[in-house]
Amino acid sequence: MTTTQRFQLAPGGRLRETLRIPGDKSISHRAIMLGALADGTTHISGFLEGADSLATVAAFRAMGVSIDMLGTPGEVIIEGVGRDGLKAPATPLDMGNSGTSMRLLSGLLAAQPFVSELTGDDSLTRRPMRRVTEPLAQMGAKITTTEQGTAPLKIAAATSGLHGIDYHLPVPSAQVKSSLILAGLYASGTTCITEPAPTRDHTERMLTAFGYPLQRNHNRICVNGGGRLHATTLTIPGDISSAAFFMVGASIAPDSDLTLEAVGVNPTRTGVIAILRAMGADITLLNLREFGGEPVADIRVRSAPLHGIRIAPEHVPLAIDEFPALFIAAACAEGETILRDAAELRVKESDRIQVMAEGLTNLGIEAEALADGIRIRGGCIGGGTVTSYSDHRIAMAFAMAALRASAPIEVQDCANVSTSFPGFAALAGEAGLQIAES
Repeated sequence: MTTTQRFQLAPGGRLRETLRIPGDKSISHRAIMLGALADGTTHISGFLEGADSLATVAAFRAMGVSIDMLGTPGEVIIEGVGRDGLKAPATPLDMGNSGTSMRLLSGLLAAQPFVSELTGDDSLTRRPMRRVTEPLAQMGAKITTTEQGTAPLKIAAATSGLHGIDYHLPVPSAQVKSSLILAGLYASGTTCITEPAPTRDHTERMLTAFGYPLQRNHNRICVNGGGRLHATTLTIPGDISSAAFFMVGASIAPDSDLTLEAVGVNPTRTGVIAILRAMGADITLLNLREFGGEPVADIRVRSAPLHGIRIAPEHVPLAIDEFPALFIAAACAEGETILRDAAELRVKESDRIQVMAEGLTNLGIEAEALADGIRIRGGCIGGGTVTSYSDHRIAMAFAMAALRASAPIEVQDCANVSTSFPGFAALAGEAGLQIAES
């Protein structure tokens, strides 16, 4: 994928529109995976047709699953092959930039009776994978990584089968939890995962939608192997991680009044709302309803003066993907914002702590990278050039910074925005951001 794309942003503006955010990426991945393993035909609407989600589609097509993308964007039909119907892929499965695809599929493929290999782009093959391969090995999986514990992952056939384990996650991780749950569908006995703090529970909710029983008791999830999934019809809500950029933009840009329709407000994902409200943001949830067991709302955001805070530790795992946007809010807030207990941000698509600190400093904001977080003192955002290091969330965050900038901003290396938010620039321009692509 080319990384030459740039965002050119004029300073100022306001966000005043009603927008529909693309479908949730996390839920889109899981809908394809469980639909492929189900008995019968699954119908999906609202599927995110971004590069990451399409990597999951390509992987299952390579394993013999019929997945049709219909003429209407986001409409997908999956002819499930059942829990034992996957076929050996002829070549390594390329997950592109998608860590979710790689980590979740490692659990699923570890249980299959064929050999497989998972690889990805330069960014993905630098991300840590032992956090998932080591507990899978406790279940009987045979997965090899590089000496650094990174992809490509070479997965041996599960000739002896997997067995359930009782695993306590050392750090909160929805991807590791979901990988073990998927492996547990095939394992003998019961697989239980205990979390140190809540993480997104889309896998658990979607298993219920596909008719697969599991047990949840506070921070402990258990699943018995050997069950069947039953095809269903799913509507995927808008992605709150994508909505976060617009929530921040409308909060910081004077005279903004923005409504984001049908956004997922799963309580394991709403840390961004809690943090923004703690900073003084004016956010209202309207028209609360459910899509396939997922809570959904229209989110109205009006501009408001923000103040710096010390971010509560319990909110960190509930907003881990939204921190690049939140750092822009902190840069526009009065006083100091401090984030700790977020070392996970250093092993995302980029080192998001270091990259955001560097970019904010380039724009005249006082930002200090900490080992497990960041300290940001709000101030006047200037103009200049920042690089996203090909990280989609960094690129979109700095685009929103232009709303409060005193001079033009250029954001470099923006091509990977398509992994999670195809059409971002057009939608942002429709809302009022003065953005051009080059």
